[in-house]
Amino acid sequence: MNSRTNAIPDSPLAARASRPLRFALVAGEASGDLLGAGLIGQLRALYPDAQFAGVGGDAMRAAGLAAWHDASELAVMGLSEVLRHLPRLLRLRRGLRERLLAWQPDVFIGIDAPDFNLGVEQWLKQRGIRTVHYVSPSVWAWREKRAAKIGRSADCVLCLFPMEPAIYARHGVQARFVGHPLADEMPLEPDRAAARAALGLSPTRPVLALLPGSRVGEIERLGHDFLAAAARVLRAEPNLQIVVPMANAQAHAAFKRVFARHPDAPALSAVLQEIVGHARPLMIASDVVLLASGTATLEAMLAKRPMVVAYKVSPTTYRLVKGLGMLKVDSYALPNVLAGERVVPELMQHDCTPEKLADATLAWLRDPGAAAALLPRFRELHLQLRRDASAQAAQAVAELVSLRDG
Repeated sequence: MNSRTNAIPDSPLAARASRPLRFALVAGEASGDLLGAGLIGQLRALYPDAQFAGVGGDAMRAAGLAAWHDASELAVMGLSEVLRHLPRLLRLRRGLRERLLAWQPDVFIGIDAPDFNLGVEQWLKQRGIRTVHYVSPSVWAWREKRAAKIGRSADCVLCLFPMEPAIYARHGVQARFVGHPLADEMPLEPDRAAARAALGLSPTRPVLALLPGSRVGEIERLGHDFLAAAARVLRAEPNLQIVVPMANAQAHAAFKRVFARHPDAPALSAVLQEIVGHARPLMIASDVVLLASGTATLEAMLAKRPMVVAYKVSPTTYRLVKGLGMLKVDSYALPNVLAGERVVPELMQHDCTPEKLADATLAWLRDPGAAAALLPRFRELHLQLRRDASAQAAQAVAELVSLRDG
């Protein structure tokens, strides 16, 4: 028997040893695209000859991703839109996973987009490919048992928040806290004066930032109450500046529709400014932020600003979630969750009324000492999250590569 008979040149191990490392990444929206770009940059520093392919946007392409599809092809929101695009999404997922299997990446990294990525991860994991899920779904808030399901898809979960790995550990799933990229990006000491000057706001008049959400449905549910609350605050503080930053043109159009039919529109129109984008500098510039629960509350915390957090879902959804015991927490706002106590007011569902929103906002405006007392706590939480997330994530992926090579 000759030596050629004993060789196995087509085996995955032999093929892997004869080529550069391959990393496949899939991101489905703008935030995931930025996370992916940061991760690619750090992985390239560790493995200069590595190859990167998958699904991403402009940032990931610029970092070196060979994009087989654009991230926008996955960015579908809302039940009706998902149903309309479902056949296309299923075709895309089938084609993508077959292409990934043929490419044989050393590690597959699904970035957020759990409805799409977890299925791809599980399919690839069953076929011997190492998988990572970057950005944990909110298992700390509801349906903790999802952690076990996620573990069946991912060899490792990269978590943005420190309370998440312990939840996965209870279900025998490997998870690592890597920190939050927003904490890396945003300054520890925001410059309020510079932010006001950049936005053309008075340096002396109080500023109220209104952020009723980035999605049309959120704006339609919260916009009326936010405007009514702002009108009540304006009557108490006639010198107030009110600014509404909208995430995009669609959100702006939805807000304009709500504003046009609001009874307080005439009183508000003289002082209310609408802008597209610039939410982060506006938060820094503001005296108080009235906002919808979500990632924006984290940005407001990192901007070191007092806030009032509000949210509403449809009555049917609320009854269903509460009735089935799916919610596991009393606090939803990220600053409160991270602090382990109620440091900012949360007004959810039945408590989300114009009167209560206005009273909570005025309480911050009338008590500068309470607002100042938030600063050291928010700085402490900022430092806890500031861990160089992209580098930490790359190190976790590198450890999976080492395990595979071993």
